[in-house]
Amino acid sequence: MYQEYVAESDGADPRFTDWLRERSEPAWTAAVEHPFTDELGAGTLPPETYAAYLVQDYAFLDELVGTFGYAIGQAPDVPSKRPLVEFLDTVTDEENDYFQRSFDALDVPESRRRDPELVETTAAFADLLGRAAREGGYAETLAVLVPAEWIYEEWATAVAAEYGDPAADGPPSAGADLPFYYAEWIDLHAVPPFREFVDWLRGQLDAIGPELSLRRETRVDRLFRRAVELEVAFFDTAYDSAPNE
Repeated sequence: MYQEYVAESDGADPRFTDWLRERSEPAWTAAVEHPFTDELGAGTLPPETYAAYLVQDYAFLDELVGTFGYAIGQAPDVPSKRPLVEFLDTVTDEENDYFQRSFDALDVPESRRRDPELVETTAAFADLLGRAAREGGYAETLAVLVPAEWIYEEWATAVAAEYGDPAADGPPSAGADLPFYYAEWIDLHAVPPFREFVDWLRGQLDAIGPELSLRRETRVDRLFRRAVELEVAFFDTAYDSAPNE
């Protein structure tokens, strides 16, 4: 398992999360290089497809917030809790505002915002997060939160670099000619504060992963890989769940 990975690394000190990511292939690459995110960056994604995706993602947000709440309670000390609390504040304030403005722009009716019919993938992903947090400890909770955030940081940073405005100052950002609901979603996950948070979150799992028993290491590995698989399915499903007008 992880110690075998370390032994094969020729003296390097590989991160526990790098080992998890490698074990999640080929799903990891399928998630971070998905046609959905490529079309999003290029501005060719149909608005109705994106609206369907946002509706499901907003429904999923409640479970994600709850899982971060579990992580705050499970974190070993106050310094470890603070970044999680700050991230939750961002999600429940800035990100929630983004959803509402985007729903308005995309003409998503109130009924779809507040009480959508969950597709199978959304329900499965919410169930995975809930079970990981309730039935495990900090490591298990991080095992589902790390890929959920890390995948978004990876695809958004890549998309911003490929399709962004080369004349813009500062870090890579989405092209100025994109609708705001595309551009802001990319930028939210490519800005330095988010990238720094993802690296910190990985560091939390890196710190405790090597000390896990073989049983818990196996469970963390399984949870991580399942989260990555569901991220791929989540993007896939957006194309199928757009309402037929």
